[in-house]
Amino acid sequence: MQYHSTRGLSPEVDSAQAVLNGLAPDGGLYLPCTLPAFAWKACIQKDTLGMAEKILSAFLPDIPDMGALVKKAYTGKFETEALTPTVPAGRFHVLELFRGPTAAFKDVALSMLPQLMTAAKAAKNDTKDILILTATSGDTGKAALEGFQDVPGIRICVFYPHGGVSDVQRRQMVSQEGSNVTVCAVRGNFDDAQTGVKNIFTACRDKELPVRLSSANSINIGRLVPQITYYFKAYRDLLDAGRITLGDEVNFSVPTGNFGDILAGYLAKMLGLPVGKLICASNANNVLTDFIRTGVYDRRRELHKTDSPSMDILVSSNLERLLYLMSGDSALVAKLMNQLNTQGYYQVPEALLEEIQKQFWAFWCDDSKGAETIARVWKENGYLCDTHTASGWAVAEDYVNQTGDTRPMVVLSTASPYKFPAAVLAAIGETAKGDEFDQLEQLHGATCVPIPKNLAALRTKPELHKGVIDKDEMLDYVLAL
Repeated sequence: MQYHSTRGLSPEVDSAQAVLNGLAPDGGLYLPCTLPAFAWKACIQKDTLGMAEKILSAFLPDIPDMGALVKKAYTGKFETEALTPTVPAGRFHVLELFRGPTAAFKDVALSMLPQLMTAAKAAKNDTKDILILTATSGDTGKAALEGFQDVPGIRICVFYPHGGVSDVQRRQMVSQEGSNVTVCAVRGNFDDAQTGVKNIFTACRDKELPVRLSSANSINIGRLVPQITYYFKAYRDLLDAGRITLGDEVNFSVPTGNFGDILAGYLAKMLGLPVGKLICASNANNVLTDFIRTGVYDRRRELHKTDSPSMDILVSSNLERLLYLMSGDSALVAKLMNQLNTQGYYQVPEALLEEIQKQFWAFWCDDSKGAETIARVWKENGYLCDTHTASGWAVAEDYVNQTGDTRPMVVLSTASPYKFPAAVLAAIGETAKGDEFDQLEQLHGATCVPIPKNLAALRTKPELHKGVIDKDEMLDYVLAL
């Protein structure tokens, strides 16, 4: 299967090469030239690993032995063989994406990406070592480090915003073991780190490096495609629960900052899955809400530090893929991305905005509303959600209240509440005491919700990565690795 860049200025490559490259040479993102034909009804009859194999094989046919790769990626790594259970909680269902090794939704994709990358490397007879460069707003970093730890022929360097992640998230990253991993804080915010990584790719485009650069962010198609699986899995769960009949449409509310998680839902819909409305939930950094409602994407605003730090993003990279999928116009996409880089904003044509609004609805939730939602959902339904999931729940309620849509609603839960214990404790009326590890125990005492084992063990792990650099030092840092 051939892939091309959203900006149309790079040569086409096959699916294995697209995974290896990560970012296209022209700065665009890879998409299939033609979406694969897909039998969605047959897919949902399979178990979770079978669904993953079928979806990944359809998008990445140039990577062989997909069934074996899927089993190696997931077997024994998640709390349940279902990987991502869908559980009822009052008026909605919650798709729990945090049952993996790092207690965040990124585990689903980043358990799979190392297998895809090593298999693609072998398929292309590529003998160069790969250096993965990744910027994280909190969860991607640890999940990528965990997935790539000691994978032969691959090294990984993760950048995170200094002071811009929770202490649990930071400790997860800086305590990461492995002979092939590097972690470094960047003075600035996530957008600074993400832009810095993109600039490194651009600066090294024509350099003869001893390694091949690639990415574990969702700009890599190998990161994005595995996320499609859990939409199919949620649909099957609702069927098994008798909540829907085959063919009924289901709405999904997705807390998102970089737009990859919700874009996977749109790709699931394009494969035929009966997805109704995709609800884009933002925090106070509501650049996506403004865009979907007005057609103007404007990053020229203050970045707010919130209780949902993984959504503290003003440049949503995967939105570029949606613009291409809905317009089919690479010249337009290239023009809009250039305007964003040079002017800080762009506006899409009215016809394109209308198409986007047919598929997506958007609203936002600040910290105060998120805390109220956590408290109410816990009190009324006995379900404890984290700060990001609270945004998804609150915006789902706004959508239903404003539209009257009665289709079943699935809220994506992207992280364990134990990754943000102080905020969750405050929301349920407790005064957080001690450090974040004291707060884990305090939250458990107040709720009896089990603490993920991998988080409880963090307290005694030494900090192995202590680097802190300015954003303009990132290129030199990478070249010195």
